[in-house]
Amino acid sequence: MKSYITIDDFKANFKTVVTIGTFDGVHIGHRFIINNLNKIAKRIGGESVLLTFSPHPRFVLYEDDHQLQLLDTFEEKKEKLKEIGLQNFVVQNFSKEFSRMKYVNFVRDILIKKLNVNHLVIGYDHHFGRNREGSINELKELSELYNFTLEQIPPQKEGEISVSSTKIRKLIQEGNMKEANRFLGNQYLLTGQVIHGNKLGRTINYPTANLKVEKQKLIPKPGVYAVKLDLLSASFFGMLNIGDETNKIEVHIFNFSKDIYDEKLRIQFFCRVRDEMNFKDISSLRNQLEKDEKECKSLLGI
Repeated sequence: MKSYITIDDFKANFKTVVTIGTFDGVHIGHRFIINNLNKIAKRIGGESVLLTFSPHPRFVLYEDDHQLQLLDTFEEKKEKLKEIGLQNFVVQNFSKEFSRMKYVNFVRDILIKKLNVNHLVIGYDHHFGRNREGSINELKELSELYNFTLEQIPPQKEGEISVSSTKIRKLIQEGNMKEANRFLGNQYLLTGQVIHGNKLGRTINYPTANLKVEKQKLIPKPGVYAVKLDLLSASFFGMLNIGDETNKIEVHIFNFSKDIYDEKLRIQFFCRVRDEMNFKDISSLRNQLEKDEKECKSLLGI
């Protein structure tokens, strides 16, 4: 996948099959769109292109609303899109000035002049341009004017439920990782750097790696989770705890004892085991951790 951190770096001397969006979570609906892009691109001898925005438009348009947390960091999103075969990842800086661009100008100046769009694929509820004035009807008119083809993808469903990033966020906030993972099409991912903690775990033979994650990343509901980890070019299993009040994240890696401060951990959430608990003494904590380890290993099949 070729990645362009600014749209001005993208030079389209080939036919492009384009879709537009934030693609937070890269869930099964997003994957359907990318797969469709690639099929069309292969058929017409072109390449697939995702035009995305940074920062997320909500952070620009609603500066005082700090409630939105994202399913993916920017790097996590890029990695997922690369894994599913997107050919070109193009970033448009999203600013208040850009948000005021009329939809006609967006099509002419961005889609046509910069992306050389041959075929445009959009989601079922897609709107664009200033005040979201542009819709499928306006796009149909402009596609005839500028000679590109247009396709609208219906909502993707898992069972009877339409999949969306908003619904997945709610499931993760509830700790329902099984359903969230089903809608995502893979395990929910969290990437963080190992930092120093209070080192209590190592005194009871349960050392933990404390993690620092990006501020805008959505943290699952507090409690204990069965997880898989990528670390030092290898994979491990473990159990992870998220604290109630501070969202402190610490993970115990099974059969592992190396010093990994400042290393990067990539964690996949499989399922939630229990709520966060308070313990009257160290012995009670150790006994519960032993139970948690058995439960997590059973759930992970190890």
